[in-house]
Amino acid sequence: MTDKTRVTRRNFLAGAAGASTLAFPMIAKAQGPIAMRWQSTWPSKDIFHEYALDFAKKVNDMTGGDLKIEVLPAGAVVPAFGLLDAVSKGTLDGGHGVLVYHYGKQNALALWGSGPAFGMDANMMLAWHKYGGGKELLSKLYGSINANVVSFPYGPMPTQPLGWFKKPITKAADFKGLKFRTVGISIDVFTALGAAVNALPGGEIVPAMDRGLLDAAEFNNASSDNLLGFSDVSKVCMLQSYHQNAEQFEIMFNKTKFDALPGKMRAIIENAVEAASADMSWKAVDRYSKDYQDLQKKGVKFYKTPDPVLQQQLTGYDAAAAKKADGNALFKEIEASQKQFAERAVKWELDTVVGRRMAYNHYFAKPAAAPKKG
Repeated sequence: MTDKTRVTRRNFLAGAAGASTLAFPMIAKAQGPIAMRWQSTWPSKDIFHEYALDFAKKVNDMTGGDLKIEVLPAGAVVPAFGLLDAVSKGTLDGGHGVLVYHYGKQNALALWGSGPAFGMDANMMLAWHKYGGGKELLSKLYGSINANVVSFPYGPMPTQPLGWFKKPITKAADFKGLKFRTVGISIDVFTALGAAVNALPGGEIVPAMDRGLLDAAEFNNASSDNLLGFSDVSKVCMLQSYHQNAEQFEIMFNKTKFDALPGKMRAIIENAVEAASADMSWKAVDRYSKDYQDLQKKGVKFYKTPDPVLQQQLTGYDAAAAKKADGNALFKEIEASQKQFAERAVKWELDTVVGRRMAYNHYFAKPAAAPKKG
């Protein structure tokens, strides 16, 4: 080995050692996990809070623990209806709820789930949101009320029951004088039918019915209604309704906090939203059907809402929406976008998808009993 070679080798090793020395302090200064404190708008026992925890776990797992979302139940920091303000101000880093809970800030928020959605179901609403212009319109809407949030609608909800009553609803006039709980534009629809409406959060409904502050109420699904104790205060549930047949959940982040995340982490969150949306849909089929059976074992009688009442909901919604749109250009813009998408998408589905009732009856319906011989 020549002297020149030895010098070159010594220089290389010295340089490598120096680089290593410089690198160690950088590793030592690496930041720990990013922590986020969230709140849901649901009681801890509700399956909806479980959905919020499911999403947080997906993100925590997919980031390898680099982002840790803690989800508190409704009321832990702010009331359920105070979530938007808390997230926008940074009191909370994020939250899990529904868009219609912010209805008082801007009426157009009710178009994400409060009403018949022009024949769309909740999954179609999400299709409109992602591919039909809804995402851009929601961003524009939140900007119009200076909400410092990033919103991800997800988790399509099956058609919600008309609600829980002391006796079956047979006609629209049965709502006259009822102290009834609902939210969003449905408040106007049922008020027009003669009900005295109170928009309570989910966890307050059953106690209000138990104390006689409400005569009847709607919330969402068999699992939530079962866990919240509706069968303790009513044994009559009316199924099928247009008042909220296309609602979805909302995952919300404080925009300043979200925008400060590394790009890779933001991408993980956006994909985790869609993964959680699919998983929630599958879990809902399993759990809601089990709780539907359980409620019947508890003595609950389920009835289909009569068609004339459903028709009255549609005409009532049209009248209420027209009033909300008056002087609200953004409401009109969102409504027109939904209608354009619905006219095409719903027509396709109605013409394409086979009805399931015939197949269900073929495999599971009990044959009619033979007439007794005299």
